[in-house]
Amino acid sequence: MARFVTLLAGLFIACGLCVAMGQEFEFARAVPGRTLIFPQDHGKHPDFQTEWWYFTGNLVSSEGRRWGFQLTFFRRSMFIDTRQRQSRWAVRDVYPAHFAVSDLTNSQYFHTEIISREGPNLAGAAPDRLQVRVRGWSAEEKDEKIQLRALEAGHGVNLTLVPVKPPVLHGQGGYSKKADREGQASHYYSLTRLAATGSILFRGTAYKVEGLAWMDHEFGSGLLQPDQVGWDWFSLQLDDGTELMIFYLRRKDGAREPVFGTFVETDGQSLDLQGREIVVTSTGAWQSPHTRATYPSGWRIRIPSLELSLDVDPALKDQEFSGEQTTEVSYWEGAVTVRGARAGKAIGGRGYTELTGYAKPMAGQL
Repeated sequence: MARFVTLLAGLFIACGLCVAMGQEFEFARAVPGRTLIFPQDHGKHPDFQTEWWYFTGNLVSSEGRRWGFQLTFFRRSMFIDTRQRQSRWAVRDVYPAHFAVSDLTNSQYFHTEIISREGPNLAGAAPDRLQVRVRGWSAEEKDEKIQLRALEAGHGVNLTLVPVKPPVLHGQGGYSKKADREGQASHYYSLTRLAATGSILFRGTAYKVEGLAWMDHEFGSGLLQPDQVGWDWFSLQLDDGTELMIFYLRRKDGAREPVFGTFVETDGQSLDLQGREIVVTSTGAWQSPHTRATYPSGWRIRIPSLELSLDVDPALKDQEFSGEQTTEVSYWEGAVTVRGARAGKAIGGRGYTELTGYAKPMAGQL
């Protein structure tokens, strides 16, 4: 994702103190021409203000029960000048994390969040490889496998993810421009097909699972303008071995910024869809009983140049992540099902969709 969904009261207090002390904020901006190199770029990028490592997946347990999960690690910098860090307890980076499990078979949903400063044995990310943790939650790559771990209130994941395809660089070699305005860009890549095995813990009971997962890693220093409220994002894994990512920002007047995306072939070759016709139409709506926000709930996606037409539906209506306790942000993040046709042949699949700015406008917060 493309997703700056972390608004922290403590962060803004600390940032306010930095401004009062005369500290200037001059974070790096995403610009064209940067070459992403792996495994180094799996690590953190402290010159940029915001970064996340984002995992979602659709899984099935041995008895046929279907599950979805989300595990996201965020890094948000307080200031760029490393001279401010004279103590290892100094707060330069804050690490929130979000975790959710959807029991799609029984229509049950659990979500939770934690947050920590970067410090001794609290939270952090390696600079040269995928190793990020917040308290007891972690994502780490070793021997070309990614291990995910999270546990909270009788719910958890312990999953091993194996990449089936190489990293997919979105936009121009990983430079992902979100709109036509200066600074609205990030460096963005995905692992679009990860074979997942392991276990899910739900209400204190462990289930052996397997399926497919998706990883996003993005870093940048700005996204929304004052007249923009949020974004919609889709990550779809199709049964023919291809994948599709679609993203667009929404404005206060109801219009959308240009829709863009990436299509990934079975052999891992990717096609940048910037400038191609992408039509996304809402086919339904759902009102949250928690925030009273109304979200689109069901979509039809057409990409004529690919002869691709897809109907995307929530696998469970209520997958709203309410972060009001710590982040003051609520958003819909959920497992979806896919059916449609490509070049006249029926196709299906599963994926995840994220919808922000419906419960509360994000403009001016990022």
